[in-house]
Amino acid sequence: MKRELPSPAVFTSPILLVTAVAIAAVVFVVDTITELEIAVAVLYVAVVLLAVRILQKPGVLLVSAGCIALTVLSAFLSPHGDPSRSAGVVNCLISISAIAATTYLALKNQSAGTALQDARAELAHVNRLTTLGELTASVAHEVNQPIAGVVANADAALRWLASHPPNIEEARQALEGIVEDGKRTGEIVTRIRALVTKMPARKERLDINEIILEVVSLTQSEVQRNGIALRTQLSKNLPAISGDRIQLQQVILNLILNAVEAISGVGKGPRELLIGTEKADSNGVRVAVRDSGIGLESQSLDRLFGPFYTTKPNGMGMGLSICRSIVEAHGGQVWASRNVGPGATFQFTLPS
Repeated sequence: MKRELPSPAVFTSPILLVTAVAIAAVVFVVDTITELEIAVAVLYVAVVLLAVRILQKPGVLLVSAGCIALTVLSAFLSPHGDPSRSAGVVNCLISISAIAATTYLALKNQSAGTALQDARAELAHVNRLTTLGELTASVAHEVNQPIAGVVANADAALRWLASHPPNIEEARQALEGIVEDGKRTGEIVTRIRALVTKMPARKERLDINEIILEVVSLTQSEVQRNGIALRTQLSKNLPAISGDRIQLQQVILNLILNAVEAISGVGKGPRELLIGTEKADSNGVRVAVRDSGIGLESQSLDRLFGPFYTTKPNGMGMGLSICRSIVEAHGGQVWASRNVGPGATFQFTLPS
């Protein structure tokens, strides 16, 4: 069972919270005891900006109200004069205005960021559905294989039990085969359901080789149908990575299907697809998908992972852009290069 990791926010929130409290305390003390005719309380905007990073809208509004209250309280507690002085009133009003304006703009930016994340998640989900639609024949083949095994083993078990005398040992082995085929069918359906279901990202410790093999099993029939020889060179003892299984499966699935399409456009020559893993220089992992397809134009390398850029006649230009977004959200990098021979190589790194 994979152990789910806490979100990075779980670790950073206490630090940011302590920092915000410390800044608020320092600003309050300085604003209360200072003799300078300046709006020191304007620095409360730093507290509001930190709050936006760790709290939702109600919490941010509460922090903002607290900062305004501290500003007013400091004006009355200041031992250096009457808070009704024109300079004191002006500084207090300036500080309150700055806090209110910062709160409004920060919440607006937070709302826009949330909407952008939701839009990216929805787009990635649509991309998964589209990709699985292209794999309908392959998925059907993968499901039919264990079902055919169940039928064959059940028929064999009936024959062994009907013999005289019944061959219990052979029947038991046939029934065990049914159980194994049933488990395999369940695993395939579970993987497909996970790709189709729209779920929030969940970080856990993952074996990148295991993820690759799961995707390869889904695409095997598509690869064979196009007459492609697929090989894997997966390094052992790779460090575990922290990431979302479904999102990383989507990256690998997109790269494999792109490679299959590139190879299908080649009339003659080798039809080979190599998927490899190795340790990255930064103590992470590197995944490479190398094909012998039509290759890449040198002028397209810089734009390849941009949104709406495609070299396919009917492509939307979103697959590789989504791959880049997912990899970068995991703290990695993705790039493509032309092979010395035919084809291209797509690679991405992920930190451990």
